[in-house]
Order: sequence, then C-alpha cells, then structure tokens
Amino acid sequence: MCGRYTITITLEELMVRYMIDETTVPFHRPKYNVAPGQQVLAVIRDSGGKNRLGELKWGLVPPWADDVKVGYMMINARSETAASKPAFKGPLQRKRCILPADGFYEWQKTASGKQPMRITLKTRSVFSLAGLYETWTSPSGEKLSTCTILTTQPNEVVSPIHDRMPVILKPEHEDVWLDREQQDVPYLMSLLQPYPSDQLEAYPVGASVGNVRNDDPSLIACQEPGGQLELW
Repeated sequence: MCGRYTITITLEELMVRYMIDETTVPFHRPKYNVAPGQQVLAVIRDSGGKNRLGELKWGLVPPWADDVKVGYMMINARSETAASKPAFKGPLQRKRCILPADGFYEWQKTASGKQPMRITLKTRSVFSLAGLYETWTSPSGEKLSTCTILTTQPNEVVSPIHDRMPVILKPEHEDVWLDREQQDVPYLMSLLQPYPSDQLEAYPVGASVGNVRNDDPSLIACQEPGGQLELW
C-alpha cells in the first residue's frame, strides 16, 4: 500500500511542472509527511482541456456510501482489480487525477523492528502518482471531493521493503491519464505498471515519520545505521 508521501516543492514550481495557469489552492507549504484523511494536492483536467490544481481528501468516498468513514478503507486501489470494483470502475473511466509527490515512505521489516524508508527518483524531481477521485454528497447537500492512490506490484527497489508500491506514471503517460475523453479501460490499465527500477532509489529515515503530527524537513534526512542524520 501507499500510506505516506512527500511533496516538498513550492506551489509555483508545481504550477510550472503541470502547466497550470490558475489554482484554487490559496496556500501550499512543503509537506514532509502527507497522510490519509488529509487534504492533498491533486491535478485534474477540466472540461475545457486545461489542467487544474486543487485539493482532495485522501480516502475515496463513493457517491453511494452511507458514511464518509469508508474513505479510510479506500486510501489505495489495486490497479489489477480497479476496473471491476464498484467504487473504482467509474472513476477509472472518467475521474482520474494525478497526485504530485517527490517521495513516498514504506516500512521495511528488519530483525530489530520496522525501518521506515523513503523512496524517490534518483533525480529527486517531482513525479506523478496515479489517482482516482469522486464527489460524495451528504444528505444536507454538502459536497466532499476525495481520492485514492492506485497501487501495483513492487519493482526491484521496493520489493525488499514492501509487497506493493504506488503507481508512478511515466511523464509521457501523464497527459493521457488526465484526458477526460480517454475512456479505453484496457489501455488505461496498461499504463499502471511498476516504475522502472533504475530510476528509483530508497534510503532509511528516522522513526519520527511514524507520527502523522510530525511534518518538517528532518523527516526526509537519511538515518545512518549509527543514528547520524544526513540531509539530502
């Protein structure tokens, strides 16, 4: 699964990266410990064909759900079965989004316990997590927009750490993923592959990342075996 990630660049840098002219996000600060249940930055394609940057609550709530708490059980969607699941098959066709990130965390089992690891591109640049979104309406008419992150089989970098990894879209697939006119599900499913191992790397970080209340640059510092921290 993917349960934590980072997005540490500025709002202006994100707008340039995803060719966005306007955004409804009033303020964004670097996030070092994005967690389920939080409002997260997401890119969608509007009906006019322009990319928009907004916020979605992480944890998808289907329109037919009786309780928004179901979102905490839908922070991830398995890419292999998303097309057949009632909560995900509709969004896979017409409500796809990108969640910008520059790293994600997974916990590796060791003899001494679980070691948190941060996985990034070797270039340390931003990448695009493949997401789905939905809008739920309460009985009183209040709307809630939510999302989930698609996962896939781990590549050679992630497999020693965890048995799943988030789907990272290749840059050349970002445009088609956001394209609202593209509804060829088998083709879309073919994009949901493990990211090339030779472009990723993983390093250990401190245990503080386990607490969602912690959110500062020290969380992404490399935790050396002897306990010494080294900022990247």
